[in-house]
Amino acid sequence: VKATAGSHRSRTARAPKAEPTAPISIIAACEDPQIFAPWFRDKETWAAWFCFLKCMFGLPLDAAELAIFQACTGRSAPRPGGYLECTLICGRRGGKRLSLALISTYLATFFDWSPFLTAGERATVSVIAADRKQASTILRYVRGMLGVPLLTGLITRETTDTIDLANQVSIEIQTANFRTVRGKTIVAGLCDELAFWQSDDLGANPDVEILNALRPAMATVPKAMLLKASSPYSRKGALWADYRKYFGMDESSVLVWQAATRTMNPSVPQDFIDRAVEDDPAAASAEYFGTFRTDVEGFVTREAIEAVTSPGVLERGFITGQRYFAFTDPSGGSSDSMTLAIGHLERGKIDSEKTVVLDAVRERRAPFSPEQCVDEFVQVLQSYKITAVTGDRYGSAWVSERFRVHGIQYKPAEKAKSDLYKDTLPAINSRQVDFLDHPRMLAQFVSLERRTARGGRDSIDHPPGGKDDVANSVAGLCCLVRADSNATRTRFIRINYMGR
Repeated sequence: VKATAGSHRSRTARAPKAEPTAPISIIAACEDPQIFAPWFRDKETWAAWFCFLKCMFGLPLDAAELAIFQACTGRSAPRPGGYLECTLICGRRGGKRLSLALISTYLATFFDWSPFLTAGERATVSVIAADRKQASTILRYVRGMLGVPLLTGLITRETTDTIDLANQVSIEIQTANFRTVRGKTIVAGLCDELAFWQSDDLGANPDVEILNALRPAMATVPKAMLLKASSPYSRKGALWADYRKYFGMDESSVLVWQAATRTMNPSVPQDFIDRAVEDDPAAASAEYFGTFRTDVEGFVTREAIEAVTSPGVLERGFITGQRYFAFTDPSGGSSDSMTLAIGHLERGKIDSEKTVVLDAVRERRAPFSPEQCVDEFVQVLQSYKITAVTGDRYGSAWVSERFRVHGIQYKPAEKAKSDLYKDTLPAINSRQVDFLDHPRMLAQFVSLERRTARGGRDSIDHPPGGKDDVANSVAGLCCLVRADSNATRTRFIRINYMGR
């Protein structure tokens, strides 16, 4: 009993915990042949990265490094104590992942985080990427660095996505999902290719949500570090927001570092960059010069979609006497979804008041049997008394035949997908559509991008690695219903005129 009381008094009366420190600086570790020097033999190639590391960990810069800092940050001088949060905007092949692996290994092995952990708790160095394959690249670098003589034997357990160390630290990789970072004590969050994280099925913005989930998990640990690294893309998302808010701001505790590929990695041949610029200047500017693309913009805002959505309405049933339309986006069943949208036109008191009402949405995600999927869609069409469906021209031969077997006529769409989106946008902005509460549809509409080609022609499509199958069907339905309404009105005017 005395021991318990005494230990309680000592816990309540002890001094605040000191901030964790390392016995050796990260630069000294990179120069030590027994530690990380084998990865950084050519100091000239890694000069900009060493400058970056010095700034992050509060180490002094020489005159040449200060010039690099000023060029890459737009600031006059670094903060004396370093930075705990940084947004690194760097061209491809610049060495981002090896640097993330270095920081991960250094923080996991050279700092003592145990004073900030309870019994049985482990500190986590979390490496987050768009997919597991990208994150695994960083983990392979980490495994190699943990194999150096000084750190040999520190690994106690290893799986495909986690490395447990003997000092109560775990290094783990995970895909971009804001749910999986909760419930941990994170001493370092390293986000790889932040600009290319995709929206999830619920329509959440993962870069913002993941960062919001990471910060509380790091709040109780002094010196916990958050590093966001990516080559830039469009002017939206957390990466762009950080750039606008913090770049060039001396007083900001969040460092934004923007650099071209050859600034960070001079070993990349200049003629390789030149060929990329010649082939596609806009893409090369983002890929190799670290600048955000001006030819890629968001297509429609979340607020605009939510304004035309009926909350809580998941589907609308068949109404006798109503005329229904259907649009489908077929798929071979191996990668893309096959989708179907059904709706009708609702007229207001004034003839100009017309609303396209979305009644039902169906999606079969890959893999699936295309024939069985068509059979299921036919049942939905028949429940709305629909005898014809319009769809994308993809695979129209087999799709048409399969629908015909069930007495449903398949009509290939007259317009391309990009044109369907363009024609739907005015209806959304003028609130002449009434959408169902379908989170996946909302997420796909919001993620659509408008790209401008060299000739000035715009195209609208999903972002790299994204999906838009549900949005495509809904946009096709809106255009189909509105086109039929306009054709009907034209026929009415012509008949009325001839009658006079």
